[in-house]
Amino acid sequence: MAVPPGLPVVIVAGLHADARRAAVARLLADVPGSVVLHHDLATAAAGTVVRTIRDASGVLDAGEAPLVNDCACCALREDLVPELERLRDAGSTRLAVVELWDSVEPKAMAEVVTAGGLTVTGVITAVDPALVLPYLGNGDDLADAGLAAAATDQRTIADTFARQLEYAPVLAVADSPEADDEDRELLAQLHPTARLAPVGQGAPADRADDGLTVPTPRRRPLSPLAEAALAGFDVEAAAAAQHPACALLPAEADAHGVSTLVWHRRRPFHPERLYAALEDLTCAAARSRGRFWLADKPDTLFHWDAAGGALCVESVGPWLASLPDAAWEMVPPVRRAAAALDWHPEHGDRGQHLVFTSPGLDRDGLERLLESCLLTDAEYAAGPDAWQSLPHAFDTLLEV
Repeated sequence: MAVPPGLPVVIVAGLHADARRAAVARLLADVPGSVVLHHDLATAAAGTVVRTIRDASGVLDAGEAPLVNDCACCALREDLVPELERLRDAGSTRLAVVELWDSVEPKAMAEVVTAGGLTVTGVITAVDPALVLPYLGNGDDLADAGLAAAATDQRTIADTFARQLEYAPVLAVADSPEADDEDRELLAQLHPTARLAPVGQGAPADRADDGLTVPTPRRRPLSPLAEAALAGFDVEAAAAAQHPACALLPAEADAHGVSTLVWHRRRPFHPERLYAALEDLTCAAARSRGRFWLADKPDTLFHWDAAGGALCVESVGPWLASLPDAAWEMVPPVRRAAAALDWHPEHGDRGQHLVFTSPGLDRDGLERLLESCLLTDAEYAAGPDAWQSLPHAFDTLLEV
């Protein structure tokens, strides 16, 4: 695969720092003329972010960027595009690798780079399979671990890792001796559409007729990781794939002790019974996500996002079925298409679509608990007007 013209930019993210550094080193080794741009947010307490640019031989340049509104991640956003433009204009860089600091999420940075007029050709999250479950189960705040990107950063290790993992279309997988089949299966079920690129696999060597290796790097093909880094990236499609209304959620699976349960129903939740079951549902799986429908709020699409024993529930706008026809033109085509594929003659796109992934998942118990939170036959038969008089149990959680 040829390297695209201009300055291709690949973003490499991940809380698994050793795996991330190994992936970056692999790219530097496999793509001659590549450089790495990295902003170290660990120095934010001193009021600055340290920027380094290096190639395979070592550091080429270093500098500092001041905090913006007491936010290290904001400083990164402000400094990133000008530095990439400088590398592009110099004309000697074949590939710019943006190595994100530990807790920085690739979605925001990919959008910043694209908005700056540069071409993102790949987004990669580096993972150590042996660490997937420990990180998904870690509900500690980033701030407590020294990994906060701003003074107001309230994210946890688990939810940050989950978003890093699920946004990237490519996962750079470290060769981890501690990883077993369960670890690898968990990774595969969490992101079944990801392209897996082994970090340790370099570009194939050219061989002469006598079978001896010949050092001819100009003719050497790119490694699987480098090919993935240059394969192309669609920022809008990646954002749509994460939106609760049209997310590409995992499918049913059960292998090597890991299960994924896909639960899809066309009846609303009773708000009070669901609220009472939140803790048990959240702790039932290492990772759960999706969209859901509350009987007392029939027009609102809710997002379910749980990891590390913590749950985030938020409103993400209206169900399309609640909108007047004229408003549909303002809805992105990908969402209209997703709704059309799942349209119910009575309820439209309203429904429950929740996915739970975990080793040792109690599928039967989880389904029974979810079913118990739905409206009963009698409650359902009472109709939408009666549903809206049910207790508004989620108002406190949603700060309504």
